[in-house]
Amino acid sequence: MTHLRDQSVDCRAIGAYDLRKATEAAARAAYEWIGRGDKAQGDHAAVAAMWTELDALPLNGLMLVGEGPRSEISMLYHGQRFGDATSTPAWDLAVDPVEGTSFLAKGMTNAMAVVAMAPHGTLFNPAPAFYMEKLAAPPAAKGKIDPAAPVDIRLKQLSEALNKPIDEMTIYVIEKPRHKALVEAIHAAGARVALYPAGDVAGALMAAIPGSGIDALMGTGGTPEGMLSAIAIRAMGGEFMARIDPQLASEQAAVEAAGMDTARWHGLDELVRSDNVVFCATGITTGLLFEGVERSGGVEKTQTLMIGGDAGQRQMLTSWHRRG
Repeated sequence: MTHLRDQSVDCRAIGAYDLRKATEAAARAAYEWIGRGDKAQGDHAAVAAMWTELDALPLNGLMLVGEGPRSEISMLYHGQRFGDATSTPAWDLAVDPVEGTSFLAKGMTNAMAVVAMAPHGTLFNPAPAFYMEKLAAPPAAKGKIDPAAPVDIRLKQLSEALNKPIDEMTIYVIEKPRHKALVEAIHAAGARVALYPAGDVAGALMAAIPGSGIDALMGTGGTPEGMLSAIAIRAMGGEFMARIDPQLASEQAAVEAAGMDTARWHGLDELVRSDNVVFCATGITTGLLFEGVERSGGVEKTQTLMIGGDAGQRQMLTSWHRRG
């Protein structure tokens, strides 16, 4: 497949060091709501802060995968345009101002603020789908796993690709009732399961990083998190595949009306059709990937994972910000 590289300005013009301002602002705004039991207020604060920073960038942006439809929210909605409409190139964005809102409200690990972008027209549009089944794995497994195969076969294929016994592998799965059969199948095949109540962006990225302790991510989670993961993993050279997997009757009806094939697995080259991508995530609470926001006197510390563009394959940035 030919990758799109014919943009007049590449990601170095608006890169990870610019985009991280949006995730840092969202994480710092959400910090006030850690452990306060109100995920809606934490999410609202992060959305407003992220929007302000994104709109200030000299960026011609379209929110392809946002917080929801325009009828339900006023900022970061699907299809929203922002920035400088006259600048080139144009970019499509996917965002999650608080990935893990329940983690934030409960003061738990792995909450983060995430933004990613790719050249306009190069991202798969999940349209009305809220959920997708995902499979993420390290670069060594790329093209070597059949996502439609039974779990034991997938694990055997992964074992062969990684040259690692099944009983030494750990699979990241979101702890949801819908995954009961998946967890049982992984255990029956002999692998370990790392269960987390949320945080499948962290799980997917861990799966794509060789030697992270996570060998793959499996299971169904949100489509925004799936597209964010796909963008990052494209830049990292790992494996990521997804299948639209509606969980609600209303979602199923909307997906059918849109003519989407729920049996089809989409490969990474279809989900993200360009290498020219940027991903940024800032920790809100400390988790698997990085430290959360820390406050000391009049200073706040953030840690941001940047992938692609001017950040290269992967870079971690620790920053100190004056409060106020």
